[in-house]
Amino acid sequence: MNIIVCMKQVLDPEIPPVKFKVDTGALKVVPPEGIPPVINPYDANAVELALQLKEKHGGKITVLTVGEPTVVDAVKHAIAMGADEGFIIHDEAFRGSDSYSLAAILTKAIGKTGDFDLIIFGRQAADWDEGLVGPIVAENLGLPIVTQVKTAVPDGKELHMTRVTLDGSQIFAAPMPVAITVGSEVGLPRLPAGWGIIQATRKQIPVWNAADIGMSPNEAGPDAARRKLVKLFMPDRGRTCEMITRDTLEEAAAGLADRLKEVGAL
Repeated sequence: MNIIVCMKQVLDPEIPPVKFKVDTGALKVVPPEGIPPVINPYDANAVELALQLKEKHGGKITVLTVGEPTVVDAVKHAIAMGADEGFIIHDEAFRGSDSYSLAAILTKAIGKTGDFDLIIFGRQAADWDEGLVGPIVAENLGLPIVTQVKTAVPDGKELHMTRVTLDGSQIFAAPMPVAITVGSEVGLPRLPAGWGIIQATRKQIPVWNAADIGMSPNEAGPDAARRKLVKLFMPDRGRTCEMITRDTLEEAAAGLADRLKEVGAL
């Protein structure tokens, strides 16, 4: 099987809250000093499922990501896990792209990689939690897509899948090529082994720009965005305390109930 995994680098979700800051003027999160970004956790699950399929059925795993050249560390982490190659798509014109633009960029990049049987996405990114890119790429390519996949087994020209639901699971079969999204249900991502780390260190990761993937710069970036970010701020988590005192416990309880009604809590 030839598998493409689309991944993203994000701020470490385990970052201490005190380290999380936003630039309200520039409308962006300030990278915390001393805490490097990581592979989006669900994208690591996507790499894991791809590796499970490769181990059983052979083939090749290609990792694609849109981001700054510094995302090379995340790509090399995926290669250290067992992926075969990776590509970074970077162009200054892509800055400020929303999910629709990112999907358009990945669609072009996927077309450049050649034939494939399966595209795997993490079900959503840990930063914006939208979960839009995978379905949009599938729509762009005219592929069937199954979300929240737990298991995937190729059978001839079909992929048989178990999809997780809130109250159980569903069984799907779709012709390949097909796109799927996955979460933690596929299992914990494996840790890179020593030889894998050595191979990843030696690997050269190509960087494609807009021209390389046959994309006009105005097809992505802020001008092509369908979503406009108008405000980014830290929520105010301040608390106040008001003491309700009365002569008796019963009167205090009644006074508390009245106050809760006044503030709309009851």
